[in-house]
Amino acid sequence: MSAVVRRPVAFVAAIVLFGEAAGMVLVNGILATVVDNQEMSLAGLDPAAMSAGAWVMGGVAGLYLVLCGLVLLLTGIRDRAPGRVGRAALISCAVVHGVLGALTVGLIGWAAFVFMMVVLGLIVLTLVAYGNGSGTSSPNEKGGGGEESAPAPA
Repeated sequence: MSAVVRRPVAFVAAIVLFGEAAGMVLVNGILATVVDNQEMSLAGLDPAAMSAGAWVMGGVAGLYLVLCGLVLLLTGIRDRAPGRVGRAALISCAVVHGVLGALTVGLIGWAAFVFMMVVLGLIVLTLVAYGNGSGTSSPNEKGGGGEESAPAPA
């Protein structure tokens, strides 16, 4: 896949993840505020602890999504595949979006499912477009034009 396609996909995926991070913090902040204002408890848990937990969860999830967005942004700017840590973060982010997408069908509806699958598709497309870390060159563009030697069978 050419840089004409893969760079914009990485940028769009980064922007979507930044927006999703803001939405995650906002939703968890609203939940924390409602729990705190209503003094709700779940099985006798302290409402202040539940409120603090919702804020922390929103912050951690938001930071994780911002980290993944930064990896995608740097990938698009440099036009190189992310490193091992970045690739692992993006793969885990894709898995989380797949699992949450499956859960959102029953809990929220099809619109949320479609959003989660679009984000999943953008992340996976970026990972596939940049391949296994080969940068901007494909295996056919390497010098010499000869075939690479395969390892000897065991």
